[in-house]
Amino acid sequence: MTVREEIEQLKQEKNAVILAHYYVRPEVQEIADYIGDSFYLSKIAAGLKEQTIVFCGVSFMGESAKVLSPGKTVLMPDASADCAMAHMADAETIRRMREKYDDLAVVCYINSTAELKRHSDVCVTSANAVKIVKALPNRNIFFIPDRNLAHFVSQMVPEKNFVYNEGYCPVHEKMSREEILRAKEAHPDAEVLTHPECPEAVCEISDYIGSTSGIIHYAEESSAGEFIVCTESGVRHELEKRCPDKKFYFTETEPLCMDMKTITPEKILHVLKTGDNEVCLDEVLREQSKKPLEKMLELAE
Repeated sequence: MTVREEIEQLKQEKNAVILAHYYVRPEVQEIADYIGDSFYLSKIAAGLKEQTIVFCGVSFMGESAKVLSPGKTVLMPDASADCAMAHMADAETIRRMREKYDDLAVVCYINSTAELKRHSDVCVTSANAVKIVKALPNRNIFFIPDRNLAHFVSQMVPEKNFVYNEGYCPVHEKMSREEILRAKEAHPDAEVLTHPECPEAVCEISDYIGSTSGIIHYAEESSAGEFIVCTESGVRHELEKRCPDKKFYFTETEPLCMDMKTITPEKILHVLKTGDNEVCLDEVLREQSKKPLEKMLELAE
């Protein structure tokens, strides 16, 4: 029996479902039941009927699934797969900002730990951040942990006053304007599609800025036949599947999230067999971090 066949058999036996982020390896995406960005997967996880969720992503994603579905078993194929940005804020800074600014909303990017979420008013993803910040009654917004997404949202919602945190995604932060301009020289007809976690200098030379799912949708709808993609290169698999007649280029320094790439079909099989790497959360932490996630789902409707 192949690894994939064993996984399929165990899924039936364990009443399990596999969720995968667009940034994981193509062979992992191929065996997933649902593939998407953080927003899509958080919505899906909250409504699944299956009892066991195998989450092919990084730790904050598994935590969010457990927060929203406490009665389910959430397994991570690789317990070490983490997101550096998810830790780039702290409770003490949040407390100071609440003291300093009246009428402050702490807006927490879903790419964050449950501990950060518990101190926040609402969560957002790159797909819904603009919509949710616009819907908040507060004028002052402390956006954590990512400064680049915060700057992008602030341009879309100029009526609000943004206070910035100094977090960033190491993969998107390394995207270089010079490399993109070189790629543009090599492919002058290509449109530049950029994730808002990229620095402002990269966003300025882009034709489209949006979430991973937004980038895929834009590429499908665009009349252009070539694209320079400024996000993690795992998205290439879905782009080429959906747009087989179009060409996709990445920068010379390929944007790779090595944490996402630690996940393999063999590791999925292992956790299905053993139940290893189960996500467990303290009940008080789970209840407190659930509120901003639920508020996100409510405001994003």
